[in-house]
Amino acid sequence: MLELDSVCRSYSGRQVLHDVSFSARRGKLTGFVGGNGAGKTTTMRIVLGVLDADSGDVRLDGSPVAPTSRGRFGYMPEERGLYPKMRVADQISYLARLHGFDRREARRRAEALLARLDLTERAGDPLESLSLGNQQRVQIAAALIHDPDVLILDEPFSGLDPMAVDVVLSVLTEQAEAGAVVLFSSHQLDVVERLCDDLVIIGAGRILAAGGREELRERHGTRRYELITEADAGWVRDVTGVEVDESAAGRALFRADPDTAQQVLHRAVQRGAVLHFAPVLPSLSEIFKDVAGRVDERPAAQTTAQTTAQATRQLEKENVR
Repeated sequence: MLELDSVCRSYSGRQVLHDVSFSARRGKLTGFVGGNGAGKTTTMRIVLGVLDADSGDVRLDGSPVAPTSRGRFGYMPEERGLYPKMRVADQISYLARLHGFDRREARRRAEALLARLDLTERAGDPLESLSLGNQQRVQIAAALIHDPDVLILDEPFSGLDPMAVDVVLSVLTEQAEAGAVVLFSSHQLDVVERLCDDLVIIGAGRILAAGGREELRERHGTRRYELITEADAGWVRDVTGVEVDESAAGRALFRADPDTAQQVLHRAVQRGAVLHFAPVLPSLSEIFKDVAGRVDERPAAQTTAQTTAQATRQLEKENVR
């Protein structure tokens, strides 16, 4: 298990991560979501050791992450960082050799991984000749070539069509099932909701929600219920304590406390056959909007956008140094 405990980070005196704590389990796909400037990339770079935390700890299986253990990490950045004119298979083989594999094993691994990602036909082509989606798959191959123990991916599904998403998902699932920690960030909430087992939501450098997908949906449920009956459901609007969101013929979508909802069900049974009655759990997008809306607004001089810009400038200085 990968664990972050009270991780803080500041740039030029402005704090951009505030006591960030969450865990990513082995064998699970963990989605890490948040808006622009929320702190996702900074957090990932601290996990990878590219940046140092001002305070807090990063642990793997209970022990602090050391530079030697990070050799077993795989990372796919959001920005493409491979050699555009180098052939795809040569590039992946080269990266495998950097991880210590001999020439023959490096080539074998590259060919096998490119086949899994449906890139065999493009293996001999320069990277720059590939579509953006195929280049994205090559980036994923680069992160996976050494069978990492921890896999960190920043926007891995960006630019992929639905079929390519399924191919990549299959590969990442295999990696997780083999026992790896798989943590990926994404702006595509619908994709994350469909793919991941666990979710971490970050906003303004703070963890807003974290847990299993279904656990979060239940925890952040808004007491909405759906009733479908053979009789007309218009009467639900007249029940005290009920707020109807949608109503049409024999269907009503409404909000109420559990006791009032049971009263609605009881009345519906008396009026006719009930075909369906159940709570409606929120989508990830709805949960994200809900928890993000609770973040206190910062003073104008310390807006998220300004903090992000300052953080970027500081990071650029560090990279130059």
